[in-house]
Parts: sequence; structure tokens; C-alpha cells
Amino acid sequence: MRKHVIIVAGGSGSRMKQALPKQFIEILGKPIMVHTIEAFLAYDPSIHIVLVLPEAHLPTWTELKAKYLSSQDVSIAFGGATRFQSVKSGLNQVDNGLVAIHDAVRPMISKEVIRSSFELAEAKGSGVVMVPLKDSIREKGDGGTVARDRSLYYAVQTPQTFRVELIKQAFAQEESPLFTDDASVYEASGKQVEVVSGDYRNIKITTPEDLILAEALLKK
Repeated sequence: MRKHVIIVAGGSGSRMKQALPKQFIEILGKPIMVHTIEAFLAYDPSIHIVLVLPEAHLPTWTELKAKYLSSQDVSIAFGGATRFQSVKSGLNQVDNGLVAIHDAVRPMISKEVIRSSFELAEAKGSGVVMVPLKDSIREKGDGGTVARDRSLYYAVQTPQTFRVELIKQAFAQEESPLFTDDASVYEASGKQVEVVSGDYRNIKITTPEDLILAEALLKK
């Protein structure tokens, strides 16, 4: 089945305390999003890449592509006000097969995890990367907090991979505030979310501290 990846690059630099959007910040001489794209090309050089970004960021991307990925075909979709709208825009660029949806600021994704997500999606319709929680958790309530069994919970990462026709059906429904990721959209359409064992190194770079950790991991 043909493989696609939608890389969602709609972030700002607010939590990073920089004017430059976080996906364009450099680590080891390359912007974060370039590392991310290269991770998927390392898994499959023929994968169809769809980059979703704000229209205002197109000139910056054009310069980066010419510098780092000049020979690579990349389809462009413009993002919306929410992740739901941005991913739906990206899905308009794919036709059939399997599609992974991935955060542009998760550059430490491994070939093994990408492969597992595609294989499970092909077999069962979805393959969503998750890791067991390591910290104790408490649920907030009106009167305080209550301890919960962390063994019953996962932290959800990306990629979140699906058969194209099934995820397109899911994104045909009305947007809801409960849609925090692509798996929640898929689940709300009545389909089963299948778990792919993830990697704790597959962090989402959001804060200045994350940059330090990401650089150390990428050096390895």
C-alpha cells in the first residue's frame, strides 16, 4: 500500500520564548522539522510527504527546502486555526493507502516505530504510538485531587497512522473540542484505536529544556 506522512508544522515560538516558530529552530545545524522529514525518508525514501504549515511560513520553508531537501518532492497544505483543520487540509493531499500523521517537532522518531505503526495500520486500520506513563498521576476534582492507577493509562505520541479511507471518513464529522489528536477523531467515528509501543526518546520539543534534551539525543 502506498505510504504517506502528513507532518504538521503549525507551532509558534510562545512556549519556547522565541519569536521563531519552534519547527524552524536549529539543532545540530538543521531546523527541527528538517530532522523530522529526514527521519521518515530514512525509513522509506519513496514516502509521500505532505507538510502542513501556515501560509505565512511558506517563504521560510521554500528557503529551507532549497538548502536541505532540494531534490525531494514535498506537497504543501496550509494549516487552519486548529489541529483538526490542519490535518484535514493535509488529508486532501492524499488519495489511498496508509497515512502517518506526525508532529514536525518530534525529530527523534525511529524507523522501527514508524514501521510498526504502518504495519499495524495496514493490518487493523490504525496504529497509534503510545508509551506507558512513568510518573504517578492524580485526577483533579472540585475538592482536590485523587490518585489513579497509572498502569491503566498511556501517554500518546505521534505518528498516528491509519488507512487513508478510514481516517478521511473520521475527519468528515463535525469538529469537537474533545478532539485533542487524530486518534480521538478516529475513535469518535466509531473505530478502534490500536496501540503501537512507542519510545520515550520520541519527545515533542515544546520548551527550552526540550531543546537541550533533543540535542543530546540527536547526537547519539
